[in-house]
Amino acid sequence: MTSKDIRKNFQDFFASKGHTIVPSAPMVVKDDPTLMFTNAGMNQFKDWFLGNEPAKYTRVADTQKCLRVSGKHNDLEEVGHDSYHHTMFEMLGNWSFGDYFKNEAIDWAWELLTEVYKLDKDRLYTTIYEGSEEDGIQEDAEARERWLKYLPAERIIRGNKKDNFWEMGDTGPCGPCSEIHVDLREDEERIKTPGRELVNMGHHLVIEIWNLVFIQYNRRADGTLIPLPQKHVDTGMGLERLCMAMQGKKSNYDTDVFTGLIAEISALCGKAYGKDDKVDVAMRVIADHIRAISFSIADGQLPSNVKAGYVIRRILRRAVRYAYTFLGIEEPFLCKLVPLLVTEMGDAFPELVRNKELITKVIKEEEDSFLRTLDKGIRMLDNIMLKNADSKTISGEEAFVLYDTYGFPPDLSDLIARENGFRIDHKSFENELQRQKERSRNATSTQEGDWTELRSYNGTEFTGYENIESPAQIVRFRIVKTKTKELFHIVLDRTPFYAESGGQVGDTGYLLSESGEKINVINTLKENNLHIHITERIPSNTLETFTAVVDKEKRESTANNHTATHLLHKALRDLLGSHIEQKGSLVSHNYFRFDFSHFEKISPETLREVEERVNKMIRENSPRDEKREIPVEEAKSMGAMALFGEKYGDTVRVIRFGESLELCGGTHTSHTGNIGFFKIISESAIAAGVRRIEATTGIYAERLVHNNEDIVASIKALFNNSPNILATITKVTEENETFKKRVEEFMRERALELKKHLLTETQNINGINVIMLTGEYHPEVVKNVAFLLRSEKSTMFAAGYKFEGKANLALMYSDDLVSHGCNAGKEIREAAKLISGGGGGQPFFATAGGKDVSGLQAAVTKLVELATK
Repeated sequence: MTSKDIRKNFQDFFASKGHTIVPSAPMVVKDDPTLMFTNAGMNQFKDWFLGNEPAKYTRVADTQKCLRVSGKHNDLEEVGHDSYHHTMFEMLGNWSFGDYFKNEAIDWAWELLTEVYKLDKDRLYTTIYEGSEEDGIQEDAEARERWLKYLPAERIIRGNKKDNFWEMGDTGPCGPCSEIHVDLREDEERIKTPGRELVNMGHHLVIEIWNLVFIQYNRRADGTLIPLPQKHVDTGMGLERLCMAMQGKKSNYDTDVFTGLIAEISALCGKAYGKDDKVDVAMRVIADHIRAISFSIADGQLPSNVKAGYVIRRILRRAVRYAYTFLGIEEPFLCKLVPLLVTEMGDAFPELVRNKELITKVIKEEEDSFLRTLDKGIRMLDNIMLKNADSKTISGEEAFVLYDTYGFPPDLSDLIARENGFRIDHKSFENELQRQKERSRNATSTQEGDWTELRSYNGTEFTGYENIESPAQIVRFRIVKTKTKELFHIVLDRTPFYAESGGQVGDTGYLLSESGEKINVINTLKENNLHIHITERIPSNTLETFTAVVDKEKRESTANNHTATHLLHKALRDLLGSHIEQKGSLVSHNYFRFDFSHFEKISPETLREVEERVNKMIRENSPRDEKREIPVEEAKSMGAMALFGEKYGDTVRVIRFGESLELCGGTHTSHTGNIGFFKIISESAIAAGVRRIEATTGIYAERLVHNNEDIVASIKALFNNSPNILATITKVTEENETFKKRVEEFMRERALELKKHLLTETQNINGINVIMLTGEYHPEVVKNVAFLLRSEKSTMFAAGYKFEGKANLALMYSDDLVSHGCNAGKEIREAAKLISGGGGGQPFFATAGGKDVSGLQAAVTKLVELATK
């Protein structure tokens, strides 16, 4: 049975059991501060579990794209080295929200595995929770009794809290789980060692394929458990492992999920799979990582240096490094695998098909960039080894700088070092890495208290599309402590405050109590689907009725900017073509940025035309035409543009201004004329095929123009308010170039004269022609002299000179001396200590600078000693 058939049979089976089949959520998480990526099938239903919103369906099934590369679910370093770890994987799952519970979940799991998939019943084992005295929970007798219908008691294994009690986090919904394991060993091995002895023992062929979680408790901040009012089921089965069991393989990578990609990698690099362990690991790493990278980009996450983007860049660079090191590939390679991936998985995940061109271009540019980094890193490592030639040791600090500052992989540093007879001080490297992690952890660590529930919660009614003030009551609140401050999270029954989402920042303002107490709201965020108002204190009487008031000026400016992004989008598509699609945005009150697909820099003339078009649409004063709760497919059929990487519900809000029509949940002005004036600040590239425009509107646009006018006025004043300032600047620039050329010519002439004079003062010491120079000189003259003397035989040139009050050294060796082992870069560092400075360079020429001019003569003497010893 192929992986496509296995996926389809799972969905068909649960559809027949009354489940609604829903699409996979994006792999990149937007509105959950606890997650960067979807790492389990239940993530998209988190609000339903937490009670933040009512469940739309009581029974659900899907196949979910997951990524585990950060936090406690970090499988990255194992990927490729064994048969079953992956970054991106598919999680087949079925859920019950207050409907069926343990009996049905167990019955259907057994039916699907043994009657539909025809797995050998004698190879299956299950685990149940053994209970916990600490938590006051007994053994899961209900699950045990149900399993006894299908399995003998010896194949039902008691498991501990680590393996058989599932928790969403430190707090929240949780419960016992029952895992299903399969023994894929040969019969002889099974006779020698019973499978029950290897369950959850890390054996690569006795593996968990399905976890049935029975969510029936809530973990409070003090660690205690309380029963949930409704019981839920959450199951997850890894498609890749299931395929291994179904297709009779010993490795996930031998299933049809990966064999096509591995064959393509083999064909492209010219190396066979299965002949060399290191080559095999590299191919498995690449086959796994291309899936994670491509799906992340398709879901809206481009590689970058921060947060989720950094994780994707790290995965991509790990794949490039393995291709570079073990497959001998020194050119973009991963991008060539995208077409096959789209062919194999595009039917199940159409977002791959829609974004094929973008995925390919982004990956290629990232590969080009990292290959340049590798080349630079190797040169830097060469210089480090040259410096440490005597000790043959590279300090952990040096290796860490290569890794942290330049992105050079530590294991590649280690490999190159060993090939050259060096060692890296791994202990000090790990110390540096740990210090960095501690700094990061301290900067982001927060401690959240339990919610204090004041009233029953049925969701927050958002009134902010019509109003900026609204009566409200506090439903719940909690304390959130960081390292530097204490904040409060407040949830209201209704609110005019827009919570940060869709690129638009959250509103600020205040809550005013009936008794006149004013509580400032410093931000508004969404946590899953919970509308959270952030304050620095809590009202003295939380049971009063409040008036929630949004900062009117900021809201209006933000709404104007958001509408301007729609007008900008329309202008870009009209001028540049329908390939323009929004790829992200940030909308605040004083400026906005708009990311879009385009593959070349936009000319200043075109940007001016964009500005003119947007300002024309502003002057047309088009009214906002808004439609809410429209079925998403109907909205798209109307031609409404959707935001890249966003997950939309069954119904959406559509915003029209003139000919601009978009799906959007943000706040907007009532008429385009309210925007006033639009001005572009900058245009730049942020990734392959993705450009960014930063712009502003209204009074902030006016200030930008005024600032530019002030700069022009200042420049005119510098040139005595010349009536034709451009002609004047052009003339001065041309004259400057002429003077510069004359100075350079003078420097060359001066260097030639100095060379002739110095040759007359040459001293021969131990067979080396030694030329020394001291005094006060321009560094360019000294460098020119050094390069002129390079062609002399068996010659060294040592200069110690002052320039602008500072001490400088220069050392040159003729090529024949370099070939005999002389190294200017190494020796000048030693002499630089005498002028309280440092330096470096190449074997034939190096320079140094320092503070102590009194040490110049001693430093020159030292250079001569090092060369002639």
